[in-house]
Amino acid sequence: MIDLHCHVLPGIDDGPPTLEGSLQLARAALAAGTRTLVATPHVSARYPNDAATIARLAAELSELLDTQGIALRVRAGAEIALASALELEDEQLAALGLGGSRWLLIEPPFTPGAGGLDTLLTDILAREHRVILAHPERCPGFHEDRAALESLVRAGVLCSVTAGSLVGRFGGHVRRFARALVRDGLVHNVASDAHDHLQRPPGIASELRRARLQPLAAWLTTEVPAAILADGEVPPRPAGAAREARAWRRRRR
Repeated sequence: MIDLHCHVLPGIDDGPPTLEGSLQLARAALAAGTRTLVATPHVSARYPNDAATIARLAAELSELLDTQGIALRVRAGAEIALASALELEDEQLAALGLGGSRWLLIEPPFTPGAGGLDTLLTDILAREHRVILAHPERCPGFHEDRAALESLVRAGVLCSVTAGSLVGRFGGHVRRFARALVRDGLVHNVASDAHDHLQRPPGIASELRRARLQPLAAWLTTEVPAAILADGEVPPRPAGAAREARAWRRRRR
């Protein structure tokens, strides 16, 4: 699997405070079936990280993983707060792409009543950046206006749902909203959004099994992420996969 969203770098945001914590998270990710991890520290007013610092820490962690015999590939990226994305210059934004790609992982606000998200994100698209939304299922603005999210997907925005959302880690409302988005073809990736190896662990596959979404698992966790990192065409959702997932859910009830 490829995990496109993980806070694995030490001492840079609300992920592991130490290098040992990063190693523990990396070991847990490998044990959970992940083979490539994109390090996506926050870039926000609270965590004003830059591409050079992120790249340096990702390279240092990669070197340490090699010496420790941990067969996990780490690539640099970022989770960019929407407000910060609007303020950064295009060159600065481009340097924060996932794995060096043109795709930006943008975090929408958690503030209730934050309307106009589609307009703000369309502004970033107009600057010729590609956008992946981080955990849109946890954004109150999209709960209030799902049509705005649907409009963004039609415009080419991709949605990355946190695996824990699918199994209720962020509450029943988020779980139902996330599953409805998957059902309706509005989700293109599932990532861990891990912050450590215990409280916010890097699981993905087990959560997909619990959510009974195995028919979509390879597409969500390998095929689409690989295309994103390669700046290639995102493969179409597997024909019949959603129908198979619904049938499986009925059989398991």
